[in-house]
Amino acid sequence: MSQGRDRLPSWLAAPWARLQQARVADRLPHALLLSGPAGVGKRALLERFSRALLCAAPDTEGQACGRCAECVLLAAGNHPDLVRVGPDPESKSGDIPIAAIRTLCAGEALTPSRVARRVVLIDPADHLNAAAANALLKTLEEPVGRTLLCLVAEHPERLPATIRSRCQQLRIALPAEAEALAWLRGRLPDEQAALALRLAHGAPLAALDRLDPERLEARAQRLQGFIALARGERAPLAEAAAWNKLGAALLLEWMAGWLCDLLRLGASATPPRLDNPDQREALAALASRLDPVAAHRFFRRVLEARTQCEGSVNAQLLLESLAIEWRELAVSGRAASA
Repeated sequence: MSQGRDRLPSWLAAPWARLQQARVADRLPHALLLSGPAGVGKRALLERFSRALLCAAPDTEGQACGRCAECVLLAAGNHPDLVRVGPDPESKSGDIPIAAIRTLCAGEALTPSRVARRVVLIDPADHLNAAAANALLKTLEEPVGRTLLCLVAEHPERLPATIRSRCQQLRIALPAEAEALAWLRGRLPDEQAALALRLAHGAPLAALDRLDPERLEARAQRLQGFIALARGERAPLAEAAAWNKLGAALLLEWMAGWLCDLLRLGASATPPRLDNPDQREALAALASRLDPVAAHRFFRRVLEARTQCEGSVNAQLLLESLAIEWRELAVSGRAASA
């Protein structure tokens, strides 16, 4: 979704109205925690609202005008009163370090310079390391004038409770499927919209990226490798190397979806709703040979691995371990059912 004056998706209309009402009533909090699944539009909403707050002449709907000097600076990416704080790009951990928060809170960094308010975007806030979170807490306990601290997080539960309690929380939920499909069908061919939404686990903005032909082909190849491992026809280390080449985060997202579908297929007497409906036949054949208890256990292991990959874990070793575990689980399940 662009950051211009295009229409907001319908599921963001209510959160936008809530923010606008607080703005008009001059009751904006000093800290806002915006959370929700990846691809639901929370960052697009916050970017739009930040621009509206800093615009010199917002329209009757509260949208930034796009023409004033403040909007010109915003479009150029160098407005001094829109401050962004994120992970250190040189760090492998993906954490927001304490140095970034100390710089933010030092001197006049929280004082508006051109307009009446300064907006600080801390994203992703759930990547604040412990020291950075403690440093930010001190600022939240003693808010500075007309500065709005905006924290964005997919996993707000990872933030200390002391930080969450000092923010006004606004959660953006996944829209209903019909609502999401109506929006997607204006951007994707009708026959592709439903598949894209399933692959994105219901997140409409993420769905736009799911139908890239190269990505779909890579997904199909890796599912073939995943099934070949289960049949004992593929070496775990070779498949793990292919997984790592794609990137652990993406591969583990796919794997979690395959496992969810396998568990659904194994537990249902009627055809269940799948996240990967285009792969139903291949997954159904595999599901019939799996031990459901072991598959559940491995699914939890994959979810743990997704969390570990957000840190400084050795991705190659983690993926090799998963490949070995999956082959052993599937092969033993096949032998037991023979």
